[in-house]
Amino acid sequence: MNLFSAAEAAENKKHQPLAERMRPQKLEDFVGQAEVLRSSLGKMISEGYLPSMIFFGAPGTGKTSLAKIIANTIDGEFVKINAALSGISELRGIVKEAADKRSFYHRQTILFIDEIHRFNKGQQDFLLPYVEDGRLILIGATTENPFFEVNSALLSRMKIVRLSKLLPEDIKKILRRAIESENGLGEKNFPVEDEALDIISDFADGDARIALNLLEQAVFESGATVESLKFLLGERVRKYDKLGDNHYDTASAFIKSMRGSDPDAAIYYLAKMIDGGEDIKFIARRIVICAAEDVGNADPQALILANAAAQVAQFVGLPEARIPLAQAVTYIAGAPKSNAAYLAIDAALSDVKNRRDADDVPDHLRDTSYKGAKFFGHGKGYKYPHDFPGHFVKQKYLPKSRAKARYYFPTESGYEEKIKKSLQLKWSDRDF
Repeated sequence: MNLFSAAEAAENKKHQPLAERMRPQKLEDFVGQAEVLRSSLGKMISEGYLPSMIFFGAPGTGKTSLAKIIANTIDGEFVKINAALSGISELRGIVKEAADKRSFYHRQTILFIDEIHRFNKGQQDFLLPYVEDGRLILIGATTENPFFEVNSALLSRMKIVRLSKLLPEDIKKILRRAIESENGLGEKNFPVEDEALDIISDFADGDARIALNLLEQAVFESGATVESLKFLLGERVRKYDKLGDNHYDTASAFIKSMRGSDPDAAIYYLAKMIDGGEDIKFIARRIVICAAEDVGNADPQALILANAAAQVAQFVGLPEARIPLAQAVTYIAGAPKSNAAYLAIDAALSDVKNRRDADDVPDHLRDTSYKGAKFFGHGKGYKYPHDFPGHFVKQKYLPKSRAKARYYFPTESGYEEKIKKSLQLKWSDRDF
């Protein structure tokens, strides 16, 4: 590269979006995905040995950046295409060039296919022999589950690498680096408020590209300040802080209001979270948990309604999602309460973890579906409940060492009272 072309490249880089300028070039500059990089993949990258892979994850999690870093690490030729815009004729040209580079220059070609799930079966099948014989190291990127969208034949020849959404602290680190870097905004003297970076980090929802784009817009507005973000995001910036104590305090008050049978308070905190921009999946999960933990078998319908509301809310999105969420919240708040099922599983888990003297499954309850099971006495003496009046017959189910263990104590609240009476009739020797 001569001085003229180098100067031209530097000038062009100045006009690139901040997200592109801040794309990491080395593995040590890559932020997030610590679990992935601690795995065998990190060792493979550092040693320059790579299989073909599929990076599966949400937008802005580093799929393209990681592919480019891999190419830099092994000193390979990096070719990027988008599956939505490319066809077999383009792939043929890439394969031919890759074969030439390997033969004449001993350089490996990494073919990065963005949105690989958009390739049809024929296009995916075309890649098979070249992935298999090593002419190409294929790295596909997708936001869709590859087990549903990529042919099993191609999938079997590739390593699946799942990239998680970046954490707010990861996003903030990326923003700080962009502010300080000469490639980023280091030459510009503009105000930076830590609270503004928190808002951007949270608003980006794990997407570094969104965060950097928003930072760049804020800078040219009036700096990275809360006021500039209010101008850019309008009503989406609230005092409700999804990162701080207010977030956890509000969520805690929300659950405790439902548990405490106060629908007005529960609806108030629901409104506060929605107005503050809380993720509806976070809200829905809390409603479902409360239905199971605090209502339980006192009203089994609560969990069904909570789960339905969670699915509908994600299907329709806001603002309509507020309606099914409100229906579930008011129902749970007004429902009879019991935490007996929740206490039962915790007691059983504690027993399983702490009592290593427990013996095995009783012989009469063991699996009899395989050849030779009866030789070991499996299933001998088992009584099939449906062969008896009322579809019930007394027999031992727990291991001998835990024969008298008790975990579930149904209350007399709501429907659970019926469950309690039914169990008392069946197991008169137990204290319910």
